[in-house]
Amino acid sequence: MATMNGTCENGQPQKMPPLPLPVRNLGVKYSKIFINNEWHDSMSGKKFPTQNPSTGEKLCDVEEGDKPDVEKAVKAARAAFQKGSPWRQMDAVSRGRMLHKLADLIERDRVILATLETMDTGKPFLHAFFIDLEGCIKTMRYYAGWADKIQGRTIPIDDSFVCFTMHEPIGVCGAITPWNFPLLMLIWKVAPALCCGNTLVIKPAEQTPLTSLYLGSLIKEAGFPPGVVNIVPGYGHTAGAAISSHPDIDKVAFTGSTEVGKLVKEAASKSNLKRVTLELGGKNPCIVFADSDLEQAVECAHQGAFFNQGQCCTAASRVFVEEKIYHEFVKRSVDFAKKRLLGDPLDAKTEQGPQIDKAQFDKVLELIESGKREGAKLECGGSALTERGLFIKPTVFSEVTDGMRIAREEIFGPVQSILKFKSIEEVIKRANSTEYGLTAAVFTKSLDKAMTIASSMQSGTVWINCYNALHAQAPFGGFKMSGNGRELGEYCLAEYTEVKTVTIKLS
Repeated sequence: MATMNGTCENGQPQKMPPLPLPVRNLGVKYSKIFINNEWHDSMSGKKFPTQNPSTGEKLCDVEEGDKPDVEKAVKAARAAFQKGSPWRQMDAVSRGRMLHKLADLIERDRVILATLETMDTGKPFLHAFFIDLEGCIKTMRYYAGWADKIQGRTIPIDDSFVCFTMHEPIGVCGAITPWNFPLLMLIWKVAPALCCGNTLVIKPAEQTPLTSLYLGSLIKEAGFPPGVVNIVPGYGHTAGAAISSHPDIDKVAFTGSTEVGKLVKEAASKSNLKRVTLELGGKNPCIVFADSDLEQAVECAHQGAFFNQGQCCTAASRVFVEEKIYHEFVKRSVDFAKKRLLGDPLDAKTEQGPQIDKAQFDKVLELIESGKREGAKLECGGSALTERGLFIKPTVFSEVTDGMRIAREEIFGPVQSILKFKSIEEVIKRANSTEYGLTAAVFTKSLDKAMTIASSMQSGTVWINCYNALHAQAPFGGFKMSGNGRELGEYCLAEYTEVKTVTIKLS
């Protein structure tokens, strides 16, 4: 989901000798609910396991938060937000300094956090270290710099009045985060929310709660007052639903599937009309013209499809290739896929780890079978790696048509579908023929073609001659069923502030 470095090589670690090494046999230190800067057992006494998808072993049992635990967390967050509390009395410069301190602590424990992320998600360690953690640190520092720069405006009315606006924090914000980039997606929400002076109740994905809980320990160490950040691990239909529907939560930020995003928005509308931002699914077109740098286009499309085991809402899951170069593009793409190294995610050579769990593993394999049944040509892969648990071979389909399921549904797995097109008018129409609108990419040496595609795509982000080039400074979000609102950049600040107008009558 994020290189944060402006290149298409999102699956490749930067060349920074010496390479960091993961912490072997790392134990899990934090597995309880974090409220008021203290660790708590769940009120129900329930726990749930979190597993290493690479080995199938249980990492630990985590306290299972539910509605009563969310209620406790919301009360703590509300108390921390009240006028006169240490958090509300803190000036903006001090807030920014505290965010910088948290960034320092994340950087200090970067190897531990990357190792935990690898253990809990199965993603390669070097990807977690150089991409996820790098993105976390840059995002935290970016919003630390914004803390004392959120300003209102003066508005000219007439000589009898002075009118100005104030930007104030919304209040208690709920954050519900996904399993594919657990810590990075959490920081995308925590950093701007705290920068603006809000408090938080967080529900990490039940598959991957460990780095979110570790962050709780760093929040406390950084000196944030009790109740400012609260973390309640648990299941979506219980803890997540309690956050979405809670009448004393003022805003919810959710990243996940479109189906669950609809439920979050529905629950929010029935409680207190809380503000909701949603970053949801995608079926993203990657358009390659015959005049493009073919080597660059093939590599970027490959990384766009297979990075993070294909478990990205930004995945290049529909690659449209101009027919003049179609067969050569397919041939080179297959060569790339066959060379992709699967294995132990803690090994520096590994490029691809396992799918997150059995349910996702089965879903991907079922969609691969649908591609075979519906007439797509299987060029390579197409099956599980028999010697390991949840690993799926990098799969490339050619001769894909728009009506096939692999061209319509979000696969969220290591599958590349390559389609053929003849004209720019045709490919624009086909690329937009989806309910999603998250990202798009175009590869061409023609500025005219590039800008025509960029202006025609119904998507929140368009990349030209690159892929997954995400930056903390640039807003990110979707059109249509890919969600609403924006994360990252200055635009994100509007999602975490209320605008108040003050008008003064002069004597």
